[in-house]
Amino acid sequence: MNNTIKLLLKQGIGGPSEPIVKAGDTVKKGTLLAVPKGLGSNLHSSVYGTIAEITENCITIHADDNQPDEFEKISCNGSIADIVKEAGIIGMGGAGFPSNVKLETDLSGGVIIANGVECEPLLKHNIRQITENPEVIYRGILYAMKAANAKRGILAIKRKNAEAVNSFKAVIKPHDNIEIAELEDLYPMGEERAIVREVLGELLKTDQLPSAAGAVILNVETLSRITEAVELHKPVVSKNITVVGKLKSGKDSKTFLDVPIGASVSSLIEMAGGIDGEFGEIIMGGPFTGHSTTLDSPITKTSGGIIATMEFLKAKGKLGLLVCACGANEDRLREIAEKMNGDVVAVERCKQAVESRGALKCENPGNCPGQAEKIMKLKKAGAESLLISNCSDCTNTVMCVAPKLKMPVYHCTDHVMRTVGHRLIRRLP
Repeated sequence: MNNTIKLLLKQGIGGPSEPIVKAGDTVKKGTLLAVPKGLGSNLHSSVYGTIAEITENCITIHADDNQPDEFEKISCNGSIADIVKEAGIIGMGGAGFPSNVKLETDLSGGVIIANGVECEPLLKHNIRQITENPEVIYRGILYAMKAANAKRGILAIKRKNAEAVNSFKAVIKPHDNIEIAELEDLYPMGEERAIVREVLGELLKTDQLPSAAGAVILNVETLSRITEAVELHKPVVSKNITVVGKLKSGKDSKTFLDVPIGASVSSLIEMAGGIDGEFGEIIMGGPFTGHSTTLDSPITKTSGGIIATMEFLKAKGKLGLLVCACGANEDRLREIAEKMNGDVVAVERCKQAVESRGALKCENPGNCPGQAEKIMKLKKAGAESLLISNCSDCTNTVMCVAPKLKMPVYHCTDHVMRTVGHRLIRRLP
């Protein structure tokens, strides 16, 4: 791993944090670097080193060669939510919402749900953590239950991850009122409203939060960071990551725990063995919702996956885009279409995708009402083939219609899945 660490001042939801250090300052692992002006999170140094540069968006640190394990501890006065805020903990499953705000919710006896679904294909760092270190997640659930006045805790996890399920079962104590909910292997089963529907039997409206069902949902890595903050007074300085794709070390996913936040994408790829020859693009995130990135981009608190893909196949015929709220957005689909040398002639949204609070939301994630009407509109507009970003069930319904109209279907995940020999997202098994 190289010695340059770049810490973005905006790590999640909210505005960029304001630096409280200056160029030339020496810092330790855990030194507070920046504080939010409003909604946001504290930012701490992930390494020992010297501040090399501060810009509008980033603090760059030249890391020392010697990196002790010790870290500067946070102040631990106040409630659990106060400690979580001081530690700079945000949703580390990708959402990036400040966790202290969630924990300030009074659930009046409701439930904390640990999101261990890890629904993006190929990502495996959450499951590895549950399998190898369930205790720290378990204690995080207990701290969250206490903070949010919840009586129950539930780990939501896919049934297929039997080893992780058994590992977590082994640490459950009956009097703690914590249980496991095993879910089907479908995308987007890890979406918050999908979890509430599957676990609690309530379908929330697109503008409702899980608290409307008496629940707060926290990713399993987030819960482990809560445990570290409460018990060790440790700020968030590292991230768990999956690296996969066109790698010299093979097609299997590689997981890395406690990577310094601010490390570069290229350093993670080097740790995974390096890219094997020519490649199509580098993706930050999962196959469905990730975005293209560059080798010098830094890891953030919300980073989950790094994927090196094969080169793009060329599109056949004029393309119609079918945009889903659960997968790649229109900008991302247009980017993929361009990389496929595709000519986009029309765009439609999934039948269930609606605008809500400034974002595209699915009315019932993972349950498709049928896409025939949208596909007919795209064909009428001149589309000869489709590029879609739909979930498992909606893609299945697309495949029930498009082939009958002799329209080839491309999915936003195709180049990723082909790279590692994974089954393409098409019909449900």
